[in-house]
Amino acid sequence: MAAGQKTHTEVPQKGNFPPFQADTFASQLFWFAIAFVVLYVVISRFAIPRVGGIIDARRQSVEGDLAEARRLKDSSDAAIAAYEKALADARGRAQALANEAREKYAAEAEAARKELDATLNRRIAEAERTIAARRTAAMANVHDIAVETATIIVERLTGNTPTSADVAKAMASTLKR
Repeated sequence: MAAGQKTHTEVPQKGNFPPFQADTFASQLFWFAIAFVVLYVVISRFAIPRVGGIIDARRQSVEGDLAEARRLKDSSDAAIAAYEKALADARGRAQALANEAREKYAAEAEAARKELDATLNRRIAEAERTIAARRTAAMANVHDIAVETATIIVERLTGNTPTSADVAKAMASTLKR
């Protein structure tokens, strides 16, 4: 090997690394600047607008989804309100029907009660007339029985049989006192 040639197995000396070699530093800096400008132009002209477009599309998609969600929420809120109103109306109608049925059955029950009261009052009046007639008949029989009993008692006590007219007269005068 020649004196100025390097082999691949040689380890570079400290401060002798390729990026920092003084004889190639200016050209490396020049190509670095050109690569940076080209990369900047490519990114700013192609990549950033595409990424910006994707971000805008995503933002618009999210806004559209949010608007759709708001619309659906408003729709569901309106449906819930309509359901609750229909439920309240149905409850009101059910209450009205129940009240109407209750009043109808109460009126029917009242009419049946009045009819039963009238029937019972007729039976009671009939029974009172029957009782009064039997009482009158019994009272008449009591007078006759009392006369007979008094006649028998007087006969046993005195041995004489009084007449029915005399006993009836005596009883009438005793009852008047």
